[in-house]
Amino acid sequence: MILAALIEPGSPAAPGYDRLTPRDRVVDVAAVVVGFLLSLLSVGDVEPPPRFGPVPYWLSLGLAIAGALALLLRRRWPVGLVVVMIVVSTTVPSVGGSAGIALFSVAVHRRPAVSLSLGAAAMASCLVQFWLYPLADTPNAYLIAVTLTALACLALVAWGIVVRTRRQLMASLTERAVRAESEQQLRVEQGQRQERERIAREMHDALGHRLSLLSVHAGALEFRPDIPTDELSRAAGVIRTSARDCVEDLREIVGVLRSQDMDGPRRGIAQLDELVAESQQAGMVIDLTVRAELADVPDPIGRHAYRIVQEGLTNARKHAPHQRVRLTISGQPGAGLTVELANRLEPGAGGPGSRVGLIGLTERATLAGGRIEYGPTVDGEFRLAAWLPWTLR
Repeated sequence: MILAALIEPGSPAAPGYDRLTPRDRVVDVAAVVVGFLLSLLSVGDVEPPPRFGPVPYWLSLGLAIAGALALLLRRRWPVGLVVVMIVVSTTVPSVGGSAGIALFSVAVHRRPAVSLSLGAAAMASCLVQFWLYPLADTPNAYLIAVTLTALACLALVAWGIVVRTRRQLMASLTERAVRAESEQQLRVEQGQRQERERIAREMHDALGHRLSLLSVHAGALEFRPDIPTDELSRAAGVIRTSARDCVEDLREIVGVLRSQDMDGPRRGIAQLDELVAESQQAGMVIDLTVRAELADVPDPIGRHAYRIVQEGLTNARKHAPHQRVRLTISGQPGAGLTVELANRLEPGAGGPGSRVGLIGLTERATLAGGRIEYGPTVDGEFRLAAWLPWTLR
C-alpha cells in the first residue's frame, strides 16, 4: 500500500497523509530542474537588445534561479505565483520557463475557469514581451513568435485540465468503490444478523415444544412418585420420545446450517396429527377442527403453519395447562390458510410471559407474506390467529 504513494499524489495509503509524499518530492525536484534549464535558454545578451536597454547578466540569471526555486511554492500559492511570474517574465524572459510550469500546475489544481483566465493573461503578456524584445528582421517574426508562444500556453493549460479531470475521475471511482465495498459489507452483516435471527427462531420453535413436553412429564413424576406402574412407564416413554425428537430436531437444524439451507427441520402442517397427539399425551385437551386439505398445502406455508400451531400449543401448555384448547385450521388455494388457537386464561395469568416466541411467529408470518394477531379477548380467552397466503399452483 505504501507504493501507492509513488503512483498517486496525496494517496491516503502514504505515510504522513496530508503531507508531501515521496512522489510529491520527486516531482518538486524535477519541476525546479526543468524550470531552471528552460530559463537558461533566455539568459544572456540578446540581439537586437530590448527597447529599454540590455538586462544585466547577473539579474537575468538570478531571476532564472529564483523563478525555478519559487516553483516549490506552487502548491501553497499557485495562482499568486503564476500572476507574479507572468508579470516578471514580460520584462525578463528568463523567468518564462518556470512560469510555464507554474501555469501547468494551476491547471492541474484549480478550476478550468481560473487556469483559462491565467492562460489568457499569459498570452496577452506575450504581446508585450515580444514588443519589448524585438526579433530579428524576419518577415512576420513578431506574429509567428506571439502565435507559437500563445499555442504553448494553451497547450499547457489544456494538458493540465486533462490531468485534473483524470485525477477527479480516479478519485470518484475510488470513492465509489469504497462506498460499494462498505455497502456490500453492510449487506453481509445484515444478512448474517438475519441468519442468526432465523437460527434462533428455528431453535426456539423446534426445541421449545419438545422441552415443554419433557418439563410437563418430568414434573408429574416429581410430584407424584407413587403413580401406578403403567402410568410411570407411559410418562417415561413420552420423556424418552420427546428427548429423542429434541435430538433429531437439533441434528436437522445443525444439518441445514452446514448446508446453507435455513429452512429448518422439514416438518409441515401435514404432520398436525402427530403434533396434537404429543400434546394430548402431555395431558392437554384439544378440540381440533380441520377445514382444509392439509396434504395440498405448499411446503413453505405448511412449515410456517406447523410452527405457529406448535408455538401456540406450547404457550397454552405453559400458561394455561388446565384449559381446553380450540384449534381450527381452514383454507383453500387462492383464499389462504387460516390457523386459530384459543383457550381460557388461567386465573391470575395474563398470557405468555416474554412473548419472544410470539414475536418470532410475527416475523415468520410477515416474511411469508401473511399476518398474525394474538392477545386476550373480552371473553377471558387468549387467542392466536394467523393467515398465510396459499396461492394457486
